[in-house]
Amino acid sequence: MRRSRNEVIRWRMLRQVQRRRGRWLEAQSRTYRHIHYARYLQQKHQRRALLYAVAYEW
Repeated sequence: MRRSRNEVIRWRMLRQVQRRRGRWLEAQSRTYRHIHYARYLQQKHQRRALLYAVAYEW
């Protein structure tokens, strides 16, 4: 069954909020510091990869 546009948007927003809350809790916890750091490194690598991809196109 096809969902209405508003329904899809609301569902996405809810998922985003849950993800943000989960990440915040994770960042607060000392026991999961390594997960936080791993995610940070992954984002850093992605950003650098994008930078090179854009530079390569020129």
